[in-house]
Amino acid sequence: MPSLVIIPTYNERENIEAIIRAVLQQPADFHVLVMDDNSPDGTAQVVRDLQWKYPGRLHLLVRAAKLGLGTAYIAGFRWGLRRDYEYFFEMDADFSHNPADLTRLLAACQDGADVAIGSRYVRHGGLKNWSIDRILLSRAASLYTRLVLWMPVADPTAGFICYRRRVLEAIDLNKIHFVGYAFQIAMKYAAYSLGFQLCEVPIIFKDREKGQSKMSLRIVREAMLGVWQMRKRYYGHSSEP
Repeated sequence: MPSLVIIPTYNERENIEAIIRAVLQQPADFHVLVMDDNSPDGTAQVVRDLQWKYPGRLHLLVRAAKLGLGTAYIAGFRWGLRRDYEYFFEMDADFSHNPADLTRLLAACQDGADVAIGSRYVRHGGLKNWSIDRILLSRAASLYTRLVLWMPVADPTAGFICYRRRVLEAIDLNKIHFVGYAFQIAMKYAAYSLGFQLCEVPIIFKDREKGQSKMSLRIVREAMLGVWQMRKRYYGHSSEP
């Protein structure tokens, strides 16, 4: 049964062809869904030009505008849930996440985990080509999240993840309203709150070499305030009619 790798994009023309080829060259049966936010640099056209080489394995959804990472993943989850995928991956387009690690995350879920997190902050995990101020900010955000939510995840803002289908079916995706890091935290917290087993798989996270980062102060602010909202919210489906 194939697994679905969801890759959100906005102006990733320099990276998208290489990342697609790298994912589809992995030994497991991966399919790729590119969620493009109408990139003005022609990212979507690069994907279209590749689709004939990977019939049935490379898919593209183009949205009307730049709507954010969180909504892109949720739309991708819903697309995949309407099909026969058992495992769903979140992955960046810029090679910050090593495509070779996809099989390790998949193996963790096949061995019993419900959510496998590619973690920078467990033993043998790490960062490459990051500035010291960015490392300190990321570490502080992780500590802050753990202190507020009491969720036993060392890297709660990680964006390289494998979900089993049953996790996404159990989470009420309509209740996930965040866009950036807060979205990543909310998805993990929802799964944890619903009793699913989360595990962390060590990865080396490498800073992008091409293109521009989408990080902003608004995304950081959303995460800082969002964790307090998460504590008050139930993310499963309501039993009410």
